[in-house]
Amino acid sequence: MAMDNNKKPFSKRHGYRSAPKEITIWEDAPETLRHFVLDTAVKMEFGPNRLRRVICPVLHVRPDPNNWTEYPNVWDEVQDLVYGCDWFLFYDFVEALYRALSEHLPEDTSFGPGYTLGHLFQDALNEFFVDEGIGWQMVDGEIITRGTETFESNIHSAVEALGAANRLTAQNEIHEAIGDLSRRPEADLTGAIQHAMAALECVARDVCGDEKATLGEVIKRYPNTIPKPLDESVSKAWGFASEMARHIREGRNPERKEVELIVGLAATVATYLSR
Repeated sequence: MAMDNNKKPFSKRHGYRSAPKEITIWEDAPETLRHFVLDTAVKMEFGPNRLRRVICPVLHVRPDPNNWTEYPNVWDEVQDLVYGCDWFLFYDFVEALYRALSEHLPEDTSFGPGYTLGHLFQDALNEFFVDEGIGWQMVDGEIITRGTETFESNIHSAVEALGAANRLTAQNEIHEAIGDLSRRPEADLTGAIQHAMAALECVARDVCGDEKATLGEVIKRYPNTIPKPLDESVSKAWGFASEMARHIREGRNPERKEVELIVGLAATVATYLSR
């Protein structure tokens, strides 16, 4: 197959890459991305007929019975569907394409057992997302939100630490926060704040043995739980979360960057407390 280790370009062979672009794209699937996905699939020998069998069910359209020649007829049909669909449906197509590719193994066996074309596609896609400043990533075939490197590190550490401490409720709240940020076509920003702060509150209660206290009460009653002056930052974050997500006022909507800050902070402090 065309995509194997022996045919990597110069930059990849020698480990060179540009600095990741700032994330500026969430609610969109630019033309460059759509082209990349189609081009990558074709390089994996997943041609027009196979692509049409994936895209048509996603868009609930019937394959054109008059198109039976792969090139140019079926290929043109596939391109029209992929380039013309809504951005969030395109990501549905990408997930469906991963599942279809996962049924096939790469010719290059150096990847090891269990490594499918779906994994190869996922790796290439995630690299493209980083290079082009697109705020999504594919994890186990599912498109979820992607933040800065620091944000991703904080979330990953929190999930691991909470799982290791068997604090599964708090861990699930972190997953729910990421799920809310990943919703399409519109992220549930207030929901992400609520779940992230719920995770932190859950851990704080457990650590202090006070199952009925709110996070604000934990900070006041147990002043050594969160070291100073970090406790003041957490208290203010709790107040912000209450205003923006729990006691919502008309016209007060949080921005995505603010939400990522709160989610990242909650995950970091929850990790600290859990450890």
